[in-house]
Amino acid sequence: MHLPSLIIDLALILGAAGVITLLFRRLKQPMVLGYIIAGFIVGPNFHLFPTIGDAAGIKTWSEIGVIFLLFSLGLEFSFKKLMRVGGTATITAFVEIACITVAGYFTGQLMGWGFMDSLFLGGLLASSSTTIIIRAFEELGIKKKSFTKIVFGVLVIEDIVVILMMVLLSTMAVSRQFEGTEMLFTIGKLMFFLAIWFLAGIFLLPTFLKKMERYMNGETLLILSIALCLGMVILATKVGFSAELGAFIMGSIIAETTSSEKVEHLIQPVKDLFGAIFFVSVGMLINPEMIVEYRWPVLWITLLTLTGKFLSTTLGALLSGQPLKQAVQVGMSMAQVGEFAFIIATLGLSLGVTSEFLFPVAVGVSAVTTFTTPYMIKFSLPLYNWLEKIIPSRWLDALNRYSASSQTLQAESDWRIVLRSYVRVIVLNSVIMLAIILLNTYYIGPFVLKYLHNTFWARLVCVIIGIAMMSPFIWALMVQKISSISYKALWLDSKYNHGPLVVVEVVRNTVAVLLVGFLVNQYFPFWQALLGIGIVLACVLLVLRSQLQKYYSRIEKRFLANLNARENADAAAKKTAAADLLPWDAQVSEIEIDPWSELVDKPLIDLQLREKYGINVGAIKRGNVTIYAPTRDEKLYPHDVITAIGTEAQLEEFNRVVNTLNIERSDDVADENIGLTSLVVDEHNGLKGQTIRNSGIREKTKALVVGIARGGEKILNPASETVFEWEDVVWLVGNRKKILEFSTSKDK
Repeated sequence: MHLPSLIIDLALILGAAGVITLLFRRLKQPMVLGYIIAGFIVGPNFHLFPTIGDAAGIKTWSEIGVIFLLFSLGLEFSFKKLMRVGGTATITAFVEIACITVAGYFTGQLMGWGFMDSLFLGGLLASSSTTIIIRAFEELGIKKKSFTKIVFGVLVIEDIVVILMMVLLSTMAVSRQFEGTEMLFTIGKLMFFLAIWFLAGIFLLPTFLKKMERYMNGETLLILSIALCLGMVILATKVGFSAELGAFIMGSIIAETTSSEKVEHLIQPVKDLFGAIFFVSVGMLINPEMIVEYRWPVLWITLLTLTGKFLSTTLGALLSGQPLKQAVQVGMSMAQVGEFAFIIATLGLSLGVTSEFLFPVAVGVSAVTTFTTPYMIKFSLPLYNWLEKIIPSRWLDALNRYSASSQTLQAESDWRIVLRSYVRVIVLNSVIMLAIILLNTYYIGPFVLKYLHNTFWARLVCVIIGIAMMSPFIWALMVQKISSISYKALWLDSKYNHGPLVVVEVVRNTVAVLLVGFLVNQYFPFWQALLGIGIVLACVLLVLRSQLQKYYSRIEKRFLANLNARENADAAAKKTAAADLLPWDAQVSEIEIDPWSELVDKPLIDLQLREKYGINVGAIKRGNVTIYAPTRDEKLYPHDVITAIGTEAQLEEFNRVVNTLNIERSDDVADENIGLTSLVVDEHNGLKGQTIRNSGIREKTKALVVGIARGGEKILNPASETVFEWEDVVWLVGNRKKILEFSTSKDK
């Protein structure tokens, strides 16, 4: 019986990948490198084991793998996540990407490479590896350090920029157009379609998923998500962009829905399977002879990656206002190339625009920088200490002054608020109107002209349909109020503000007139179009103003509701969870710290037990000594017995995750002096008007405040700055005897 070669190849690929990755897991090395080595073993350049027979079939599967990798990245992306990245990470990322891309291009030119080889080299150096960086942070125990937030923000910016760079590189490779005007047109076209996909997707998709929610189970949601992904892939390729961009865009749209986490969970096995096939196919392209032949380019590009990415990222962090220490730590963390390097190198090969040597060079550089990353991060502090000694003191003072001034919080000016509102209204409504014009010109118009034989009436119908679709956005572009409070403040503040404000109003009305004229001019001559513009604007501004305002408000309300649906759902879930974790529902349990636990020799502030697991540590027993209400700097040692407070589910999760030994779980702990006790804020204890920190309640009672009941409000794990009010019911865990003494004593 004949067995298709593709099935044999898949068995060979997945078998090799499974064995090699098990070895890499044991050695604590990145899985991606394991897949690549597995691909090399079953590839045509390694003859000790059987090799694949259907290279074309594996290539198709690897292309599917790239699509699902980008789709999953989009699910983790979220446009709101990009907005929350902040100026520091944005400035750092753009400085780093610009510098290393240019440096990579000129390095290729210096080595005698061609234009496209040098260009793709700059592109593949632009991204760092999120997987490798996270793994290094976890191994070094620094994932919660302040500088890591900047690193993660830079990685988010890098992902989106490199995806856009892939689109531009593929467009340039296909069209062979490198002129500035052509590039600007390509970028403008890309931005336009990104905006349209985002606006239409957010307006339609969340509403559709919400209405269909009761009919969908996990299976149908998975199938629908993959169908949407592949549908957007087809649409993106039809309008001249890459399949990867379409997959990423659909993932980022679904990321804004309330179904995103479920889709991400369902798609994970699919992504893992096809992603493994992709990286194995990458390994199959490795030619050891070519790597040896191009060992010097590998060396030079590795040195460029280590030094260039460090210097450019450090410079970007300094320009964004970060202190020298954090800037150096960020720079040393980013000095490697990421998984996107393989995708870009593969893209160049598939398009036939890069030389064969570029791919093995990329693999060699990636392998070296993967192993150097943990050491680079580890030696960032010694490097900073050395720099602090050799840099002149006046330079250090200047850097500190710049950092302090850059991080000074300043209130937004009224002008900034007003101008930002104008830009948002003009850009968003113009993009939608332009999309309607294109839809009308290329689809609606030909359809109407085909069935209406009277040319004049057919054109008139097309214009009427277009105007009807555009009318709410015409109203918004010309009439909608712009930040009325800030606008009034500027208008009343000074007569010199009147001119600029009038100019901006004229600009937005001019944009509306031009867009309406552009639509009418598609079907009628200029003078007839001009007359039509006057009639249309008169109807919009005078006759239909109130109706259009209501219609636009409904559109805007639905869009904002869909955009904020996931955020609101998360907030509601957190609120519900907080209501379920009230102090009076909590249990108190003694848990012994296993000698091999990850908790050992770490201060409580770094463990973040409350943030991660929702539990509080009320006391620590160490031999015959009991430490009540331990401070955040207190460390845990082998065989310490901690008094943990939380719900039963939280305590079970805590035990499972940290691999400790649970001695007992009950409402009362073994030590009868430690327990959950309440007191009421009254005239006797003198707590009214004081914060938790300033009241000294922690020190006086040797207890931890875990909750406050205030009227109908219930506060779990209140912050140290929380102010006590009359008749607050304060729940504490600690020494019951001391709590009782505190609550009954009148001498505080």
